[in-house]
Amino acid sequence: MMLPFKNKDYYHYKMQGSFSIKKVLPALIPEMEQAYKNLNLIHNGSEAMQSFENMQNMSQNIQEQYRKALLEYCKLDTLAMVKILKHLEECVK
Repeated sequence: MMLPFKNKDYYHYKMQGSFSIKKVLPALIPEMEQAYKNLNLIHNGSEAMQSFENMQNMSQNIQEQYRKALLEYCKLDTLAMVKILKHLEECVK
């Protein structure tokens, strides 16, 4: 998914030279600019990895909250990739 951006086949100044999904998504799909910021507990990949690792030391109640947050984060990552792909397909039509 990152190849068109990494190879500079597609560039938008709002990506600020990055091809991270956190930069590409708001540049291409402006209505999703706040999507990751609006998530509960987990907002980026580092938080996701750290939370997953720490879940074994959490109470069951907190663990369930983080499990749901991880699922929402993964769901948003997937949706972001679908929306980016659709945007790129529209550009080549």
